[in-house]
Amino acid sequence: MMGAVGILVVFVMVFGGYLAAGGSFSIILDALPYEMTIIVGAAVGAFLIANDSSAVKHTLRDVARVFRGPRWKPGDYRDLLCLLFELIRVARQNPVALEEHIEAPYDSDIFAGYPRIRADPEAVELICDTLRSAAMNYDDPHQVEEVLEKRMESALQRSLHTSHALQTVADGLPALGIVAAVLGVIKTMSSIDQPPEVLGKMIAGALVGTFLGVFLAYGFVAPLANRMRSIVEEDGHFYQLIREVLVANLHDHAANICIEVGRQNTPHHVRPSFGDLEQALRNVKKEAA
Repeated sequence: MMGAVGILVVFVMVFGGYLAAGGSFSIILDALPYEMTIIVGAAVGAFLIANDSSAVKHTLRDVARVFRGPRWKPGDYRDLLCLLFELIRVARQNPVALEEHIEAPYDSDIFAGYPRIRADPEAVELICDTLRSAAMNYDDPHQVEEVLEKRMESALQRSLHTSHALQTVADGLPALGIVAAVLGVIKTMSSIDQPPEVLGKMIAGALVGTFLGVFLAYGFVAPLANRMRSIVEEDGHFYQLIREVLVANLHDHAANICIEVGRQNTPHHVRPSFGDLEQALRNVKKEAA
């Protein structure tokens, strides 16, 4: 929603200010199709050269996320803590029974209670791999924490690739605008025998290319790349929470303490309140009884 509002504000302020200053849309509209073809076409072509098909598809999905916002909502963080509580409790009470949940998570009745989390392969694999390591006596908390940190850092860098690729396009758009403007000047120079009023319109049309390159770069593409990066980093907190809770579990803290460690390390705007989480954990215990 805020993304759409931002686009509207950009258009209204830029073109509203232009009209208020006495500018005419006719010159921009006349040159727009040709300049846009040159600038946007070259930008898309350069993007395709620099990225494979997987990155292109990923970028399109991430652009949609700019308008939807982060994937994980406050309720998802509460559900994640409840899921981890259930798994830790099973691991403490009956380690053998835990195997059926971590070896076949998509058939697990525990994971089935949290469909949004189960639908994310990265979260499921992170939980299962870490609990499996503990079951294999690979239980040095510091080693596990280091492994998880490297794994999540690698996943974060992969997720940030699309924002970096889009930022590269934003950096190149002003130069592509200059290319379009230079082509317009070449066209104008080939008509140097025309009267001044004709040449003036042709030069103005050429300058539209420079305007569009800068306008698209700093008014749209760079903000999209920045917002994309913010959303990826925001969703990264979800996986950090998994690490915090499961590492605390390896330190042999009580299950409730492990969950509270995770809750307190959750960003404030998505952190469940102590009372809300306590009630959710009570419901989990009642259902398990």
